[in-house]
Amino acid sequence: MLVLAFDTATPAVTAALHDGDRVLAESTTIDARRHGELLVPSIREVLREAGAALGDVTAIVAGAGPGPYTGLRVGLMTAQALAATAGAPAYGVCTLDALAYAAGLSEPFVVATDARRKEVFWAEYADARTRVTEPAVDHPGDLPAGPPLVGAGARMYAAIVGEHRLAPDAPEYPSAGALAALAAERLAATGGADGDAVLTSPRPIYLRRPDAREPGPPKKVTA
Repeated sequence: MLVLAFDTATPAVTAALHDGDRVLAESTTIDARRHGELLVPSIREVLREAGAALGDVTAIVAGAGPGPYTGLRVGLMTAQALAATAGAPAYGVCTLDALAYAAGLSEPFVVATDARRKEVFWAEYADARTRVTEPAVDHPGDLPAGPPLVGAGARMYAAIVGEHRLAPDAPEYPSAGALAALAAERLAATGGADGDAVLTSPRPIYLRRPDAREPGPPKKVTA
């Protein structure tokens, strides 16, 4: 098994290669405006560092969001293009799941990422591997009260949600290493033979319309 994973649903442009037992190489850059410029060089770098070629990859996994429209599309379209080139299946994994997995908590908690517009994308987890609610978008003050919070969406609104609720040492952004490890674990559950049974296709998780709008008809000008 050789899993190539990457995520562009947050300001972190992250890529990693995993052999089913461990992360062989990983690259992460925090830059919310350069997903399209940084992703492919990051993928090339992790392949080079691991001494692997794209043709060696047996599965391609992209973070499926939720996230801002443009950045999210970069990762998912790249996954589809590389899958066609490498002849390997492409899958999508919820970005919040990757953050939860990296947090490694065994108690209930909430993952929240920045959704802009003073909102957060979030989901609730029973533990690091078990999501118990569908991803949602809300104002920070509407997050469930009580459980610890993980992710940059919680940290940036600590004054609202309560700084004491921020899980110590938890990651702010998803890691492609965690994304790859989670995907490899799910694939191994079926012997790697039927990824569709445990992973979804690389489709974006959109929770609202993109900021861009088609221009309307020109306004009429009257004398």
